[in-house]
Amino acid sequence: MSRIKELFQNKKNILSIYYTAGYPGLNDTINIAEALEQAGADLLEIGFPYSDPVADGPTIQASSKQSLDQGMTLKLLFEQLKDLRKRVSIPVLLMGYVNPVLQFGVENFCKACVEVGVDGCIVPDLPMVEYEELYQTVFEENGLSNIFLVTPQTSPERIRKIDGLTNGFVYLISTSATTGQQLQVSGNTEDYFSRIVDMKLNNPTMIGFGINSKETFDKACQYANGGIIGSAFVKALDPNDLNGSIKTFMQKFKQ
Repeated sequence: MSRIKELFQNKKNILSIYYTAGYPGLNDTINIAEALEQAGADLLEIGFPYSDPVADGPTIQASSKQSLDQGMTLKLLFEQLKDLRKRVSIPVLLMGYVNPVLQFGVENFCKACVEVGVDGCIVPDLPMVEYEELYQTVFEENGLSNIFLVTPQTSPERIRKIDGLTNGFVYLISTSATTGQQLQVSGNTEDYFSRIVDMKLNNPTMIGFGINSKETFDKACQYANGGIIGSAFVKALDPNDLNGSIKTFMQKFKQ
């Protein structure tokens, strides 16, 4: 059984943390992963930076730029993760845009993920039809989960299609805005989340975008298997006290 499936079978209110590889320091990637697990994270999403991060808000954009300026590449990231499974036991996903993956080579990317113990990836701008026609076999042969995103505007037909292609979880974006916005659970948002719950999907769901407090995390857990925190965590990282800032941030969600 995969680490992702085992996690969702055995735990509720799953806390997933996103952070940018190579930020705040170029060589902080694996140290942050280890500190997050020790502080109580259930799932990690490590972002590989890209020069045109259209779905990201200002915090993650700035972290991506700093990481790239410091020399981060996919090749370097895989080198940094070579001892991942000696130090981290929870599921780990890579998240980023399709361009770097295509430049690296999709088959090479998938093989590199397996070699370092990455469980899957989230590539928001990879079209579903391209994944299905060109890359699904490569992902599945390597045992990798490809996580698809659903927005409030996604049609029921497409959601069913995504559910059928999924072997991990379905990522519910709380809003059509970029990352870093406050989660506002209005009537429309509750209708959207409730509609997904009523569809009784075969796969678990996680809610992301705008979760930045215990209150918003708890709200997400009312409608999904857990919540994903990104911008708020990246903003909280203190390069002068990395472990301390991680512990302080995580304590809010583990009370």
